[in-house]
Amino acid sequence: MISSNDFRPGVSIELDGSIWRVVEFLHVKPGKGAAFVRTKLKNVQTGGVVERTFRAGETVPQANLEKSVMQHTYKEAEQFVFMDMETYEEARLDAKQIGDRVKYLKEGMEANVVRWGDQVLEVELPNSVVLEIIQTDPGVKGDTATGGTKPAIVETGAQVMVPLFITIGERIKIDTRTDSYLGRE
Repeated sequence: MISSNDFRPGVSIELDGSIWRVVEFLHVKPGKGAAFVRTKLKNVQTGGVVERTFRAGETVPQANLEKSVMQHTYKEAEQFVFMDMETYEEARLDAKQIGDRVKYLKEGMEANVVRWGDQVLEVELPNSVVLEIIQTDPGVKGDTATGGTKPAIVETGAQVMVPLFITIGERIKIDTRTDSYLGRE
């Protein structure tokens, strides 16, 4: 059990048979009446967001989530096969379970797989990945490091905006949270 006074962004709780993650919270102490905590909760399974108010000090069940490090070994049809790095058991996940970061997933990459019981809730990729450029427009004489950007496609198929001086075959570092170019590797 967790008290509503202990809510912080990222805390997971169980409500109505679902897992909810606290996105925002505000502890309110009005001049008259009891204090309360106003929260914005995101359903981890469906992605829906709701606002809910709790009395200060009210307890709710905290979600018992298991996080394990798994390595993406290969893709079979529409499923991605992950291997647990401790038990060597395999898990098959589809793109919907992995989410929109699937575009940065490549073979051999390690990720954190978050489970609630037997159900996979999400796959957390590293904050940054290094990938090779396989397609982009050529640079033109006069392009500068402080100039504009152009689209580039990396080895996993994701499209990223890169500076004009980047060419095919270069390895770049990409922030997976914001889909932005961080630099050359």
